Amino acid sequence: MKQNSNIVAFLSKLWTLVEEAPTNEFITWSQNGQSFLVLDEQRFVKEILLKYFKHNNMASFVRQLNICGFRKVVHIDSGIVKQERDGPVEFQHPYFKKGQDNLVENIKRKVSSSKPEENKIHQEDLIKIISSAQKVQIKKKLLSPGFQN
Repeated sequence: MKQNSNIVAFLSKLWTLVEEAPTNEFITWSQNGQSFLVLDEQRFVKEILLKYFKHNNMASFVRQLNICGFRKVVHIDSGIVKQERDGPVEFQHPYFKKGQDNLVENIKRKVSSSKPEENKIHQEDLIKIISSAQKVQIKKKLLSPGFQN
């Protein structure tokens, strides 16, 4: 990646981490190059973060990704969200793709213009979400083969 003053330092370091072979056992491109994976979060924190950033805190790293518009890729297995407790964690951004370093300059940090209380999930909304999820689970059970009425 060419040095460009329009690119946030975090993104430049992230590109280097994902792109270079010596760090590929910790962080690498996905097979299709549309996202990247942190393969072993604990080793990544211990052996990589502090070398490239001013901290060794995974939550801070993820926060920087979020500020730049990256999203965690959530995999759904049989209608259930898979949890990556010990497995790889995947992130993607429409302008962060393997072999397309020219797109990175389009990634901008988000500037918060709203008040923190506006971003909070309201209790009523949470209840609706949980209720909807429960209804989906019930329908799934009813539609699954082997269900006896």
